[in-house]
Amino acid sequence: MNGALPGKTALVTGAGRGIGREIALELARQGADIIVNDVSNAEATVEEIRHLGRRALAVYADVGSSADVD
Repeated sequence: MNGALPGKTALVTGAGRGIGREIALELARQGADIIVNDVSNAEATVEEIRHLGRRALAVYADVGSSADVD
């Protein structure tokens, strides 16, 4: 695998859209597997990452809510 991050795993919050999504995709292009965190749109990003040949997992949680992250 090319890239600077093979064998690494990254957790990207807000990765369902916008800047978070782009960060998650770039980390995947660099070889990282990605945990996609969002409150609603994670699955589409997960599919895009998998199409890049990386592993990805969707975690639906609001990191601003202590009940969601405990």
